[in-house]
Amino acid sequence: MDLQGLKYLVVGSGFFGAVIAERIANDLGERVLVVDKRSHVGGNSYSEVDPESGVEYHKYGSHIFHTKNQLVWEYCNRFCTFNNYRHKVLTNYMGRIYQMPINLSTINGFYGTSLNPDQSRQFIAEEISRETFAAPANLEEKAVSQIGRPLYNAFIKGYTAKQWETDPRLLPADIINRLPVRFDYNADYFNDPWQGIPTDGYGALFRMLLKHPRIEIQLNTDFSEIRSHIPTDCLIIYSGQIDQFFNYQHGILGWRTLRLENDVVQTGDFQGTSVMNYSDESVPFTRIHEFRHYHKERIYPRDKTFICREYSKTWHQGDEAYYPINTNADNVVYNRYVAAAARYKNIIFGGRLGSYSYMDMDQVIGHALRTYEDSIKKS
Repeated sequence: MDLQGLKYLVVGSGFFGAVIAERIANDLGERVLVVDKRSHVGGNSYSEVDPESGVEYHKYGSHIFHTKNQLVWEYCNRFCTFNNYRHKVLTNYMGRIYQMPINLSTINGFYGTSLNPDQSRQFIAEEISRETFAAPANLEEKAVSQIGRPLYNAFIKGYTAKQWETDPRLLPADIINRLPVRFDYNADYFNDPWQGIPTDGYGALFRMLLKHPRIEIQLNTDFSEIRSHIPTDCLIIYSGQIDQFFNYQHGILGWRTLRLENDVVQTGDFQGTSVMNYSDESVPFTRIHEFRHYHKERIYPRDKTFICREYSKTWHQGDEAYYPINTNADNVVYNRYVAAAARYKNIIFGGRLGSYSYMDMDQVIGHALRTYEDSIKKS
């Protein structure tokens, strides 16, 4: 690997790193080296085809593109087309299936009623009034104050306990701030105007982003192994864990990770939908993904399908970090790393892991485009 005279090094080839590398090569006309410790580009958004079933699957769990940002949408469409997939999620609770987020169908199905929108609003208001929390102090109190105890117990309590491996009464209230409740039959999971899955898959999208001849890619390469050989005047764009960059010297940040259990099932359709949540705490996994449903435009085998059971767990060193926990204690530690990072004038930290921020894909892309314009192109 030739690092002599290198001006730009991107660490990590997820959306943050890939977009910035593309901009450096195409807009600045400069050579850029992208290194990734994995055997493929694309970070946690990567997809590939399972050879046994022929189904393209998201290697690290379902990723659905959705955005309100027209700039991000137009940028992505320069490198791929999107199908018309609209995400819908179902929840299995005690052997019965309900729509999520909670909507009028969920309410009527759960309570055995046939309420109209106005009646359901009044009904849920009465459920909420059975327990009042002037200032909800934790996730459970916040959720109960929004949907009432029965719906909380059925759809939030067990799922949250599995997702965070923590009693919801010990989790901060703001985790549930975006809990949507709909009093109509809208079953779409997202309301964004632009949605879909890349027609040729995320793997193909990343290959297009990174195909410029000025972009050099080195896979199976750990940043720590080349760190001492990087020219002192090289600009490093780092999208790995910020605490790992500093060898955890200011403390280990809290991260969540996943254990994914893949399976090829001898049937043409395992569950009839792309994602099925399991809200019972007695079921060890949080959800099952069935990836054939993301590409209705494709012809997949009728006798095989590819599924993935998802288990959430606490991150430990050596695991892949998926998203930050962001407790108050975590943010104290993160601010120490921000102060340490400020002393490095030739390193930019970004992406979910580099900025310790839970961002959707479109937010990461927007973050990358702004970072390029403000901190790289103008420098």
